[in-house]
Amino acid sequence: MVNRLADAVSPYLRQHADNPVDWYPWGEEAFAEARRRDVPVMVSVGYATCHWCHVMARESFSDPEVGAALGDRFVAVKVDREEHPDVDASLMAAASAFTQHLGWPLTVFTTPDGAPFYAGTYWPPVPVQGHPAFRDVLDAVARAWTQRRAEVLETGGSIRAALRDAAAGRAATGPAGEPDGATAGTDDVARWAPGVVDGLEALEDREHGGFGAAPKFPVAPGLELLLDVAASSVVDEAVAARALVLAGRTLDAMAASPLRDADGGFFRYATRADWSEPHYERMLYDNAQLLSAATTLAVLRRRDRDEDGAARAAQVAAGVGQFLLRTLRLPGGAFASAQDSESTLDGRRVEGGWYLLPPAERAAHEPPPLDTKVLTGWNGLAVEALARAGHHLDLPELTDAACAAADRLLATHVRPDGSLARASVDDRVSEAVATLEDHGALASALLVLGGLTGRTRYVSEGLRLVAATVTADAGLRAPQGTDPVLTGIGLDAGAAADPSEGATPSGPTTAARAALLAHLATGEGRYRAAAEAYAAASRGASGRPLAAGGVLRLAVGLAEPAHQLVVVADDAPRAAFLAAARDWYHPGALLVAATPDDAAALGGDGLESLAGRGPGATCARTSCVGCRRRTRRTCVDSSAPEPAHRPAARRRVPPRVQDAGRRRMMGGHLGATGACRGRPTDPPEEEP
Repeated sequence: MVNRLADAVSPYLRQHADNPVDWYPWGEEAFAEARRRDVPVMVSVGYATCHWCHVMARESFSDPEVGAALGDRFVAVKVDREEHPDVDASLMAAASAFTQHLGWPLTVFTTPDGAPFYAGTYWPPVPVQGHPAFRDVLDAVARAWTQRRAEVLETGGSIRAALRDAAAGRAATGPAGEPDGATAGTDDVARWAPGVVDGLEALEDREHGGFGAAPKFPVAPGLELLLDVAASSVVDEAVAARALVLAGRTLDAMAASPLRDADGGFFRYATRADWSEPHYERMLYDNAQLLSAATTLAVLRRRDRDEDGAARAAQVAAGVGQFLLRTLRLPGGAFASAQDSESTLDGRRVEGGWYLLPPAERAAHEPPPLDTKVLTGWNGLAVEALARAGHHLDLPELTDAACAAADRLLATHVRPDGSLARASVDDRVSEAVATLEDHGALASALLVLGGLTGRTRYVSEGLRLVAATVTADAGLRAPQGTDPVLTGIGLDAGAAADPSEGATPSGPTTAARAALLAHLATGEGRYRAAAEAYAAASRGASGRPLAAGGVLRLAVGLAEPAHQLVVVADDAPRAAFLAAARDWYHPGALLVAATPDDAAALGGDGLESLAGRGPGATCARTSCVGCRRRTRRTCVDSSAPEPAHRPAARRRVPPRVQDAGRRRMMGGHLGATGACRGRPTDPPEEEP
């Protein structure tokens, strides 16, 4: 049987194309068919490199009896959570009403009009230690739909209403919905930074490194927050020193552990506290952010004259960079989303098998496959990290790779009308809606890369993307809105209610950071105001730094005096100046180096600091080493206006959503059948 997924853009959907299941891709057609047949919809969400998604596919979705049961009593929908992150966020928020063990594969049952009324994660093919078989779950859901329809509809309506209430509450009180007394504003970073460092030190595993117990994640945004606190000019020096030591100790421990493979790439997480038994998939977003963190650590250690520590960090960064170039880079220059956890050895599909081979033996075996889907936001993280590493560590190969990836994104993911695509595979572009994360991450990457290379197109495209996300009243918006099918079934509030952080910065945080960089480049006050307004609306972030590393880092950047280094010179002196500025790093800063011709073009595009500048280097709004080493410099000390903000929070399960599911029939009656808790020794995919 070949179903509707055979021609999908998503590699994950194509993995299920030969299932004996009458799959539909995400879209209005599936819900229309459910309404026509008057049956529930089963939405299965996963991604191409997810081990437990593979397991459930082999155990259940490859079973003709399961396929027949689904076809008789449901409309089955398959979703790539990376292609449709808004859909995943909404369904995950709804699923929190029924299980605390959120992750992938995610299975959500909805009414024909899209109201979720039951959910879980992995279900085994037979009952295991009190957990029901997937077939039993299907039977129970089908009976509930036919025999207790009124209760099902009430549960679905309550969940949908709870998501709307949670979104409204978040808009009114900030992402965490906490009182003003819990705020951590950018205007008092010096006050809350000690508590953030205290909190992270308390969470540190002093024996093995990292934060918390098993499963243990790298939590790259938290590391970058610590590094920016360490580099901050507004934080007490003793606190900054502690932040640097903690970040360095954590990254050193991870780099020396089984979380890092022999080729330099990091796995997604470890199932044990000592970092052993990694979950063997390798994600682009983790490695991009860890490349950035290791680069910054090398710079800050060099500035502290810790040459050995700087060399260790630089070696880690170079290794991650080579992993990106040798393993995840695709023909054309962009980067794959991830490398699978499973590989085929001796004719068997096994998790981690290839990674456990001695390095000398790997070439004799086929490596784990890549998810060749190119995601705009994740590629933006990689482009910026490679550009920074190329500059700070004098690795021009990494800068060249950043340029090649940026060129590919601009050629493939920017449509003729200027709108942005979320994803592509080869030359096929997905119709999925580009998110705020996509716009913000690509804009930041283009501004950083354009500044370092002087290439005018990167800067102008970055500024255009920022302009599309910042409203006239200094708000932030996704130019293409939320997924239209989510809006049509009334679940768009679920995505709006959960600007999650943890593994990556949230979409609003990413867009706000791009707006701050655009403000430094252009002097446009509306851009800075947008970043400040988002930070000001965020509550309780300093009390949960691992869950809000991105927005707290934004707060540190906003609290800093505006640091901007501008170099205008011909090639040879410009290269010499940049070499002298390899250790120039400040939170939220922007470096722009251009030839006189490029500077004139960039000045015409709105870069205030380059308007009318001829040969020579200008150091604006800060002091820099170049002013002391070369002549014909102009130093302008123009302090930024005093910010007034309240940084940020991370997503957490909205209490109203929890209550709506747990007090209703489906949270009780079907709950007796059991919701997914994962296997005792093998938890399902979970984010921190």
